[in-house]
Amino acid sequence: MNNVSFPRPRQSDVGEKLRVEVREFLNDWRGARHDQHAATIFGGFDPQFSEALGARGWIGMGFPKRYGGGGYGLVERYVVLEELLGARAPITAHAVADRQSGPLLLRYGSERQREEILPRIAAGKCTFSIGMSEPDSGSDLASVRTRATKVDGGWLVNGAKIWTTNAHRSHYMILLCRTSPASQTRHEGLSQFLVDMKKSGIVCRPIVNIAGDQDFNEVHFQDVLLPADALIGAEGDGWRQVTSELAFERSGPERFLSHLGVLEELATALKRQRSPEGVKALGRLVAHLATLRRMSRSVATLIADEQDPALHAALVKDLGTVFEQEIPEVARLVLRTEPDPTASDSYSVALAHVILNAPSSTIRGGTKEVLRGIVAKSLGLR
Repeated sequence: MNNVSFPRPRQSDVGEKLRVEVREFLNDWRGARHDQHAATIFGGFDPQFSEALGARGWIGMGFPKRYGGGGYGLVERYVVLEELLGARAPITAHAVADRQSGPLLLRYGSERQREEILPRIAAGKCTFSIGMSEPDSGSDLASVRTRATKVDGGWLVNGAKIWTTNAHRSHYMILLCRTSPASQTRHEGLSQFLVDMKKSGIVCRPIVNIAGDQDFNEVHFQDVLLPADALIGAEGDGWRQVTSELAFERSGPERFLSHLGVLEELATALKRQRSPEGVKALGRLVAHLATLRRMSRSVATLIADEQDPALHAALVKDLGTVFEQEIPEVARLVLRTEPDPTASDSYSVALAHVILNAPSSTIRGGTKEVLRGIVAKSLGLR
């Protein structure tokens, strides 16, 4: 059986200077806001905020300067993202493009794709969605049935994707399709495409979640003609590309900081309602948070060193899911407060919000069953 260890996270003096700058920017931004309950913010979509970050060079930070990037490393990007998440800043408009779509194009895209798309991402003016999951496929990503067929002039796409966050307001989608039948393994015959969401034949149908939000979509492709140069990387290399992309999605601080607001509200509430058991429970959650942060920063170091982070990223995502779903279970028991989204006190509002949103932690970036299968296989347990 193999052992797994997380290397010491890399420190960055440049990153710590950036941390101060980001905090000053966020203090000004908070002063201009009028949100009654900031702790309830969960991935706000604000293109103007994204453009303001882009103007400061805080999107696409790892892109080369010739593509509009800041030429920073992943460690510096991590610092900026951590501060934004800690402030519950509305980063959803650029988050997917910055986190994984841009890096994917930088690594596998054509020079035309990089020159056309990456500067717009870095400027905060280009939104992406992820076309992976499909109806009736559950978490079995290799079972995709959306098909791209070679035709004169390009590729003809037919099929459907589901749980595609913000597809209805995205400029592009990175689409995983089957381009040839699987041979020895189901992972063969898959390819990725850069899809302009204004293409004829694309229909987005909103899915309202339990919290009443309409971020999710079911996206249908009916005879959508993509140009030949929409292919990303090599035909048939989609599985290797998409799994490298998932390492970015699974390991970042967004996997355990989404519900930080309710922890802050709990700490404030415990100052008013003294509870030794509550303080103990909060301390335990904060200890878990510190451990996850260290692990996540370690994965950023692995990626920066061009090592395979798939196992480490799966562990961070799995433990982050458990942590984020534990928060409302602990919080609602330590204080006698009813969750109420219409309440006047911010703790009741934050608790209600996190209870509604915590279930989604399970499926964002892969279910626990899939992640634990990756871990078991990597450790030689199956």
